[in-house]
Amino acid sequence: MSLSVVRKGKGMELKGACVEVSMLVLGPYATNTYFISDGKSTIVVDPSCQVDRIMDFLGGRKVDAIFATHSHNDHVTAMAELRKRTGAPVYASAVDAAVIEVGDDAPPCKVDVRLRDKAKVVVGNMTWKAMLTPGHTKGGMCFYLAPEEGSNPRGAGVLVSGDTLFCGSIGRTDFNGGNMADMKRSLKRLSQMPDNTVVLPGHNSLTTIADEQRRVFRYYC
Repeated sequence: MSLSVVRKGKGMELKGACVEVSMLVLGPYATNTYFISDGKSTIVVDPSCQVDRIMDFLGGRKVDAIFATHSHNDHVTAMAELRKRTGAPVYASAVDAAVIEVGDDAPPCKVDVRLRDKAKVVVGNMTWKAMLTPGHTKGGMCFYLAPEEGSNPRGAGVLVSGDTLFCGSIGRTDFNGGNMADMKRSLKRLSQMPDNTVVLPGHNSLTTIADEQRRVFRYYC
């Protein structure tokens, strides 16, 4: 498996994954907004802000789903407007859905599908596994796509980790709803995933489970 990140217009594109992955870095907190596709269906993950930039980057592609990893405003500020413009359903954890719908320093947004742990989410030819990973928020959620569930089974599996796992670090637990004991349990669960899984975090650089075995997991697990 060979992974690389290359420029794609005003964003970046990941090469070597089991699906097409591109990203924009948006807003004052440099939040990663992902665009994931099997070649026909497209998912937007954590539409942070600047919905016009998101729509421009889509280039006319239909959006089939919007994933929210958690309820913090730097991940969901553009979600309501993106849902309105595209008609795409919003998927989020059942725990954080209430906060997203009320709005926490972000426009309130309806959550169309409230997910519980281990739920399967089918978008096009992709079947994602939803993983409840509290610690940063009570309802933080990761999304995992195994290689055989993507459009390129020879590529790496993909874990959308939100603010649970970063490259060389973890999400803060000192916000409202954060909990270090929960975070450690969530990290332990992620540490058991295949080493060659590529990790798409909410901020900073992409990484892999293998790289975090010797950095994050050895310390927290």
